[in-house]
Amino acid sequence: MTTVTLQGNSVDIIGDLPAVGSAAPDFKLTAADLADKTLADYAGRKILMNIVPSLDTPTCAVSTRKFNESAAAMDNVSCLVISADLPFASSRFCSTEGLENVETLSLMRDKFFAKDYGVLITTGVLQGLTTRAVVVIDENGKVSYTQLVPEIADEPDYDAALAALK
Repeated sequence: MTTVTLQGNSVDIIGDLPAVGSAAPDFKLTAADLADKTLADYAGRKILMNIVPSLDTPTCAVSTRKFNESAAAMDNVSCLVISADLPFASSRFCSTEGLENVETLSLMRDKFFAKDYGVLITTGVLQGLTTRAVVVIDENGKVSYTQLVPEIADEPDYDAALAALK
């Protein structure tokens, strides 16, 4: 069991992020149009996964905006924002914010992603949601960068994540 904090209080999460250099675990997440998305849907592309508890929180919204802005200048990169939010709410957030360079995916049908990627919160007020993390996958399906943000309320290391995409 891994521990992070939420406003200084310990929060347990199950598992560990995938190891750098390992094959990215497959997943099944729900897209805005309610279609299932898997790792195979992004074959041959680099993937930046911005994993967040909910777009309804300030830090999650900021990280989504920042990665959306960066994604506009990147070729062959899919920038995914993954949360437990319903696809309808995520779509509404992106539409309202004018975010067109990120794709939101939901855990609404399947929590295996959160377990397989080591980001499922198991204690505290956010139990059942994902902790804040970033995973970068190269075009060959290998993990090239991970960051488990130690304090859920903090932003990820944008520069390191974006550098891993080059």
